[in-house]
Amino acid sequence: MSKKWHLRPKWLGLGLICFGVAFSAGAFTKQYQQQAAIRALINQARDAWVAGDANALSHLFTPDGVLIVPGQRWQGQARIRQEVSRFAQQYADVKIDIQQIIVADNRAAVEWHYEDTEKATGKRNQADDAILIDFKDGRISRWREYFDTETPVGKP
Repeated sequence: MSKKWHLRPKWLGLGLICFGVAFSAGAFTKQYQQQAAIRALINQARDAWVAGDANALSHLFTPDGVLIVPGQRWQGQARIRQEVSRFAQQYADVKIDIQQIIVADNRAAVEWHYEDTEKATGKRNQADDAILIDFKDGRISRWREYFDTETPVGKP
């Protein structure tokens, strides 16, 4: 056998490794972009809650999206808009501090500290929230929120 034949498998192997690295880098870039888009959507949702902007929040959901909080389940953009609008009429001075966001595929887990003031009484409310979110086609398809009003961070 000639020396040329012995070099070919090495070059083939090196070529396959380079292809694998390039393919993995492309997949990693796509995954990173998807995670960044999900994080941006979560921040937009936070901003909409803080502003009491029912239209902005409802448009982040798929047409049949569902928002679930303890004791309530709102499905569809119109229903979500209606309920968030009702909320905004009753509460003011909303503050949300995102503690962490974990993204995996088309799902996210969010932990945030939430505060608002009841307009009728002036009572300040606080809660630590855990939110599980599913995404479809760049929008929220399911938002399931759990909250702790008894032991939130910063509560006296």
